[in-house]
Amino acid sequence: MAYPGSKGWYVKQLKEKGIYQHPVERKKLETYKTYILRKLYFELVVDKDK
Repeated sequence: MAYPGSKGWYVKQLKEKGIYQHPVERKKLETYKTYILRKLYFELVVDKDK
């Protein structure tokens, strides 16, 4: 159970949308800090839902 807004929550949300690696650097999501995952989430998931 990951709390909304935590690193684990962002990783889970990105993986549910089929994003398992960083789009540019091709590293696993788990290696990145929360602020980077948050930015990816809003760029790739939230913007596409609109």
